[in-house]
Amino acid sequence: MEENIKQHFRPSEAPLIDQVADWISTAVGQYRPVLTSFLNPRQRYIAQTMVNREDDVQLASDGGWSGAEMQRLLFYPSYYQPPKADFELVVLEVDYPTKFIELHHRQIMGTLIGEGLERSAFGDILGADGRWQVVVTTAMAKYLRANVRHIGRAKIKWQLVDDSAILHPVEDWEEVTTTVSSLRLDAVVAAGFNYSRNRAKQLVEHGLVRLNWETVTRPDDLVVKHDLISVRHGGRIRIDADNGQTRKQKEKVVLSVVHA
Repeated sequence: MEENIKQHFRPSEAPLIDQVADWISTAVGQYRPVLTSFLNPRQRYIAQTMVNREDDVQLASDGGWSGAEMQRLLFYPSYYQPPKADFELVVLEVDYPTKFIELHHRQIMGTLIGEGLERSAFGDILGADGRWQVVVTTAMAKYLRANVRHIGRAKIKWQLVDDSAILHPVEDWEEVTTTVSSLRLDAVVAAGFNYSRNRAKQLVEHGLVRLNWETVTRPDDLVVKHDLISVRHGGRIRIDADNGQTRKQKEKVVLSVVHA
């Protein structure tokens, strides 16, 4: 099955396809749920596509809040009904002296990565009105509360957050229906932010663009549905639909854009 499905995805996504196949096999063969680390929307789309081809396994996801981008997946036998506790998620709030210090998303992300964590080890970082929360696994929550006492110059504590107090940040996504000369990364960045093609190309080449949370430097990388593009100081673009070509061989796409 994996070889057949790989032809529909990027060569770089082959390791994920193999991993998903293993998760499915374990859930079916051992009659038990299999919980993953945090996956991005594109990764979850691939997983769901593979599960849809199976009769004996189902897929559920949870990222700690209703609009989560990063979510854990649970593969489980069809007869099983997973409770929310199966996802082993908690939300921690950063307790810091807000009167004297201002924290930013990049500082929190940098601290977590600086601890040696992979991006898949924690979920969304939620911010609103100077408050910051991070979705983490129950095991990671114990580690952070015991070992991480500073973010930048700020001395902090991690406080457990009740479900009723989880932040729900609102992002002003704008839908953009347009055509692009191709699905190259630089072309889509240019279309999403109304940049010149040359400016978009340089942003990619200088490492200022991330595709699905990974820094990329090739402007000719192709994007596909469910990809998420982040442009430093620009904002983010989500590929919502690829509606084929126009008569002049341009690509018809639907993007969601949020400006930084």
